[in-house]
Formats: sequence, C-alpha cells, structure tokens
Amino acid sequence: MSEPLVIVGNGMAAARLVDELSKAALGRYAIAVIGEEPRLAYNRVLLSSVLAGETASHDIELQPASWWRDRGVTLKYGCVATEIDVGRRELKIENDESMSFSKLVLATGSTPLRLNVPGADLAGVHTFRDSRDVDLLLTLAAQKKRVVVIGGGLLGLEAAYGLAKAGAPVTLVHLMDRLMERQLDAPAAGLLKSLVELKGIKILLNANTARFHGETCVEGVELTDGRRIDADAVIFAAGIRPSTALAKEAGIAVNRGIMVDDVMQTGAPDIFALGECAEHRGICYGLVDPAYEQARVLARHLAGRPANYSGSVVATNLKVSGVSVFSAGDFMGADGSEAIVLNDIRHGTYKKLVISAGRLTGAVLVGDVADALWYLELIRDRKPLVGIRSQMMFGRALALASEAA
Repeated sequence: MSEPLVIVGNGMAAARLVDELSKAALGRYAIAVIGEEPRLAYNRVLLSSVLAGETASHDIELQPASWWRDRGVTLKYGCVATEIDVGRRELKIENDESMSFSKLVLATGSTPLRLNVPGADLAGVHTFRDSRDVDLLLTLAAQKKRVVVIGGGLLGLEAAYGLAKAGAPVTLVHLMDRLMERQLDAPAAGLLKSLVELKGIKILLNANTARFHGETCVEGVELTDGRRIDADAVIFAAGIRPSTALAKEAGIAVNRGIMVDDVMQTGAPDIFALGECAEHRGICYGLVDPAYEQARVLARHLAGRPANYSGSVVATNLKVSGVSVFSAGDFMGADGSEAIVLNDIRHGTYKKLVISAGRLTGAVLVGDVADALWYLELIRDRKPLVGIRSQMMFGRALALASEAA
C-alpha cells in the first residue's frame, strides 16, 4: 500500500519534487499537493512576461491537469494549510479538514516584504509576487496609472518592465547605489540601468522611501531627501521572506528559513522542506535552480537511495526587463583572483570572467549570454582553464577550437 505523502505548496519546487518522485519512486507514495493559489502550478519566473503581454497566463502552467492525474497526485489548490500536528502526523486545512501523512514536505515558498513606513496601508499599495498580483497590475496599466515600483532587484525590474510595456508610466526607486547588487558588479549594473531606461522606465538610485502620501488612497511617495514622486499606485518588490509560520507554530526549528539537513529533513522526523522556505547551512537561496537541486536530492532520499545536498552554486540566467543577464559564482572576485573584462557599451554588452588558481570561479554577462551555461559548467566542475583561457572570453566554440589546435 502506498504511503501518504503530503506536499504543502503548489509552486515550482513542489512540481519538480513530484516529477522527480515519479522517476525515482513511482507508486511508493500516494501524493497529495495542497496549494494556496487557486490554480495549477506555474512558472513564477514568467509572471513579468504575462504582465508585459508577451505570454498568456495559461501558457505559464508547468504541467496540465492530466500530468498530475497520470501520476496519481491528488491536487487541492485554493486551500490554506493551517496547522501541523507533528505527533499525530496530521495536517489541518482551512474549514476543519485534515489529512494524515507518513511524510510531509513543506514547499511554502516566500512572501513579499512590505516597508514599514507611514502610509504603507493606504489603498493602492500592492505587491508583485503571484498571478493574482499580475491581474491587479494589468488593470493599473490599462488605466495608465502612474506607478512607483520600490525595489531594484529582479522582482522590481520585472514589475517595472511589465507595467511599462503594458502602458503605465513607471518610476523605479532603489535604496542601493546600483541595480541587482546581489547579482551584478557596478559596470554591469550601470549598463543594465541604461538599457532599462531606454524602455521608458525612470530609475532613482540611492533613494530611501520615507512615507506615502494620501488620505485613503496613495497619491505620492516621499523620499528621505525630500523628493516627492506623484503616484496612483505603489508596488513593493523589495525582497522576500521565507514562509515559515506553519513550521514555527508546529515547533519545527526555524531561523530565517525552515532549517534542514543534507537530505532536506527538518528537526521533526519525516517532515522535510525545500525551496524558498528552506534554510540549508545558513543559506536561504530564493532561486529556482537550488530548489530543483533540492527536489532531486529529496526524491532520491524518499526513494531510499543515497542522497546528499551540499549547497548550490548561485546563478542567475534571466531576461531582466527585456535585457539578458547572467551571473554566477564569485563574480566580485575574492582576494588573489583576477578578472578578464569586456565592456562594449555601444552594443549593450558586458562580460566579466573571474579566475582563481587557474579555474573559472565567477562570471557576469549582460546582453550577450549565449555561452552562459558553458561558463556555469566550468564554474561548477572547477575545470582547469589550460588551453582555453586566452579565448574563453569570446565564447565556447572559439575556446574549444583553440584547445583542440
């Protein structure tokens, strides 16, 4: 008889875990997926494409309903898990329903941060995180509302781009001195800023939000330096916080995220966590690729096979506000490393490769990312660069040809 395995969360991490389990342990578990959003799991990375009108909402679903059905998965979406009874191995769901489990996986994701400033509770102040937010932002764009986006990381840039392309006048406000400071060095961020501004988005850096103005609805944003920006709506996109409340209330160890070991197990027996809600060796990744790597390890463990997650090489490979961007590894360069840089502002291209001890340890690309996956492979495999170093800046084909010569 199949063991009951319950997954809380119906996002990308949960979908990948089901896929991996179907390959590693098909039939071993009777899987139920509990999702708060009222729809099938979808690719959250493509939300900005839906906002920009480049992709239809139904086209970003990861798998059709038949895929889940064929794998024997019970889907319950539009449901909120309210309590974990660790001792009784029972998950309680809103409206007093409960489900027993042999194994429980928490893939609860994260929630958007909201600034604690005066006026943050005014009508017209929103977040950009899920498909329901996209529907609301599309309405704002159709009405040509003046929008201020707070946050110059990936989420903020994506929200700004989608809104601008949909027809809204957009100002992006960022606290730091450069965009995407966690993924880009200063020259790469400067190039990205100029390319994004060409799309009609106004960008203010070193801009700290002091308060929002308005009686009942937001009418403007005031910065700490006294500047005021008129706004009909404000979008918070200034970061995320792991969703840990369900675990914490059950007495499961939580730091910033739900703490897990090298097989993704929490401090409670047979309860696991992965994706944005999980903290492994002090790190909450908040990215898709590490979540997929964690899902693969957890599936192997649940299948009774040897498995070990030792962490991920952090990489970003996306089209940000219509601009291709990639970064991976130690792109800033630790002591003793050296960098090879190509900066072609006129053609909108920036490349930086960081080398240490004869190996590629980090990379940043803006504009031309054709060889991004090759660079990532070199970083992860720690392959010596003998024979390709002089040509690797110009791409895989030329580098490998020079190595063979």
